[in-house]
Amino acid sequence: MKRLGSRRPDDQARRAHADPAQEYRPDLRGCAFGFSAHGFRGSTVDQIAREANLSKPNLLYYFPSKEAIHQHLLSMLMDTWLAPLRAMREDGDPLDEILTYMRRKLEMSRDHPRESRLFANEILQGAPRILDMLETELKDLVDEKAGLIAGWMADGRLAPSDPHHLIFSIWSLTQHYADFDVQVHAVLGAGHDNPYPAAEAYLTTLFTRLLTP
Repeated sequence: MKRLGSRRPDDQARRAHADPAQEYRPDLRGCAFGFSAHGFRGSTVDQIAREANLSKPNLLYYFPSKEAIHQHLLSMLMDTWLAPLRAMREDGDPLDEILTYMRRKLEMSRDHPRESRLFANEILQGAPRILDMLETELKDLVDEKAGLIAGWMADGRLAPSDPHHLIFSIWSLTQHYADFDVQVHAVLGAGHDNPYPAAEAYLTTLFTRLLTP
């Protein structure tokens, strides 16, 4: 007689996956390293499985192709990247809200540089796997927050500027420290292993001067 508790871990995962009430998906965040370092074409399913601490057959049970793995990872990253912008509150102080957004984006570049480079690589290739998300989910959120910022400017609570380009500038001035990490460290040289405190101070001054009425 088969003893209770002798079911293999893979079988347990499959049973959870088969039950809609207990849908299971493996955590693929560790796969960002391979994709960001080698690109989509340079990464292999074997490599991705090792980074996810899964067997190759188990990985392919949940994601039938490398394309599906990449798409799922990019979708998770999109949710992560959009969270700080979603958190911008209409009832907050306008300048504080924008500076908080900038700081959270800078923190994400510091804490998740591989994920940032993975996302940047996808954009540089023409966003073939996430263009629909960019044209819908991302655009809708940016338009919403740009409208909020425009309202603050119209009310005289912020100095006038273009809200969409303000958001673009926050992206570029924070993600630069992740996407161009090698260049940043090469130019700053020895003794500047952590550029983020100085970057935060500089960007705080920049956006404060730009936006103070």
